[in-house]
Amino acid sequence: MSETDRRNEMMAALGRVPSGLFILTVKHGDQETGMLASWVQQCSFEPPQVSVALRRDREVNNWLIPDAPFILNILDDGQTDMIVHFGRGFALDSPAFTELDVDRDGSGPVLREALAYLDCRLVTRHNAGDHDLLIARLVGGRVLNDGHPMVHIRKNGSHY
Repeated sequence: MSETDRRNEMMAALGRVPSGLFILTVKHGDQETGMLASWVQQCSFEPPQVSVALRRDREVNNWLIPDAPFILNILDDGQTDMIVHFGRGFALDSPAFTELDVDRDGSGPVLREALAYLDCRLVTRHNAGDHDLLIARLVGGRVLNDGHPMVHIRKNGSHY
């Protein structure tokens, strides 16, 4: 088997690692935005923390500095409309929540249609190849609706 074939098989196997689908939302002053995130995982029981892998070229990185608040909206398995809406991301100066039911009373935009949300504070970030691995502590969250979280399985581990 050639080196290329071995790599292709490895990347196909890597693509089978399941992940959820989330909308990461953040407020910065009077601006706000959201983006689709799929590489999110609980990484600590105490204190409760999550890890989020974020591509370095995402503009939202400029807002995600230590102790910055952000929200992880957990999608229900039927919310493909949210994937379409947030899939390409938004420029920081573009309206991301047009025609969506959003609660803006907390530390960031919460999508009322989401299955649940987690209120996070960025603790640290680490270089992880072409992404940064963000570690965030949870300061709040709750289940908003009944349902099952969306699970995403890729065909290939070399792209989303």
